[in-house]
Formats: sequence, C-alpha cells, structure tokens
Amino acid sequence: MPGPVRILLFATARQAVGRPHLDRPVPAGGVAVDALVGDLAREFPELAVVLRSARYFRNGRVLRPGRDRVYPGDEFAIHPPYSGG
Repeated sequence: MPGPVRILLFATARQAVGRPHLDRPVPAGGVAVDALVGDLAREFPELAVVLRSARYFRNGRVLRPGRDRVYPGDEFAIHPPYSGG
C-alpha cells in the first residue's frame, strides 16, 4: 500500500528547504534513493548543491545511492557534511 516517507533535513539541507522535515508519498514497492534525491533536487534547487555531498540514512542505517530504496513508513535522513569543533 502506498504511503509517506518522512524526510529529515539537517544543517544546510534544512536551511536550503526552510523546514526540518518533509513528507513524500511513495509506492508500496518503495522508491530508489537516487530517484527520491533527484526529485528533491528539482523541487528545491538550493538543496541540489547540498545533496551532492550528503550522506543518506534510512531508519538510522546508511544508504547507498544506486542500490537502496526507501519504503512507506521509513524515515529518510539527509546529513550534509558537518564542520565545527
């Protein structure tokens, strides 16, 4: 059954979108990480730059673009590189 994925945005990803999270519908069979990231880049052009160097997580586990999918009910987190000290 189709349902939403909760997209969590951190640091510069949050700044680019202007909010801490988004909800996106996905089909029951899920959606490829690359497809989801591509859709987000088109919808939020400022986010596209951040996505090039970000790491992605599904329910707390690292994802590999090109191999992994996200499914309804998942939390998909976008973590850009952090700096500081």
